[in-house]
Amino acid sequence: MVGIKDVAREAGVSIGTVSNVVNRPHVVSPETRTRVLSVIERLGYVRDESARQLRAGRSRIMALLVLDLGNPFFVDLARGAEEAAHDEGLNVITCNSGQSRDLEASYLSMLAEQRVRGVLLSPVDGTDETFRRRNIPYVLVDRKVPPEEASSVSVDDVAGGALAAGHLLESGHRRIAFVNGPPVLEQCRDREQGVRSALEGSGAKLSVLETSALDVASGRDAGARLLGMSPRPTAVFCANDLLALGVLQAMVAAGVRVPSEMAIVGYDDIEFAAAAAVPLTSVRQPAKRLGRTAAELLIAETRGDDEPVEHRQVVFKPELVVRDSTRHHVR
Repeated sequence: MVGIKDVAREAGVSIGTVSNVVNRPHVVSPETRTRVLSVIERLGYVRDESARQLRAGRSRIMALLVLDLGNPFFVDLARGAEEAAHDEGLNVITCNSGQSRDLEASYLSMLAEQRVRGVLLSPVDGTDETFRRRNIPYVLVDRKVPPEEASSVSVDDVAGGALAAGHLLESGHRRIAFVNGPPVLEQCRDREQGVRSALEGSGAKLSVLETSALDVASGRDAGARLLGMSPRPTAVFCANDLLALGVLQAMVAAGVRVPSEMAIVGYDDIEFAAAAAVPLTSVRQPAKRLGRTAAELLIAETRGDDEPVEHRQVVFKPELVVRDSTRHHVR
């Protein structure tokens, strides 16, 4: 690789002058700056950013580690984080754990070795000792955490589950199913808690179907299980929109009318929810605001000033968005 010494030799200047052209161009005369930049372009020199960061003591890169980049919710979350980072002249690298603890641990070790500025983490299960042991700043996203541990940005998923179940109750449903994701995920446990609290004392019958993943294929499988139940539920709430879209596909394929024979509610309110064959009622999470807020908290905690870090817990309220998949009242 072409190094700074090669550029200095070719341009006939000192290494310090090349460094100034790259990092502090305003201190170099226009003529010298033009000559050095011409050599840099011709030789294809790229500065060693990792070495510069080690000298400066702070990286310009933060990481975002999420559960599933196949879910548009996390894509929108990443966009929000990137916007906040770019406003500060920082960059974001995004990693996908695929809901795997092993892959998550591997990424966390790599990020610690690379000495990133900090990590925005949507964890599979709890937090990781890697951060505390190696003193890597982090903010939890879409997950709550005790204030003495770290900052976090989340949505009140218990309230979100209650919103969905309450809406189905108000629509007259008394046989309700909840299609949940892996119980290891705190979000899934909280949404189920919200459903149970809303249905308590209502006389409604609740059936819970767990899936191994939060994707469309798992939703189709859950839909097949719903079709085989007797008596069949008249409404289903799904732990996210991808599951709900899969259930909707299964119902349409079986000739079950939505919502007159099966009402469906999702969670997240991704773009595809409104664009479905039967537009989905969904519990909306402000994904971009989650990502932006988390990045802003991490930036504030890693500015490098002498002020003690004060962790914050930001909790957003979910919102029910009613569409055609539940616009039918059971009589």
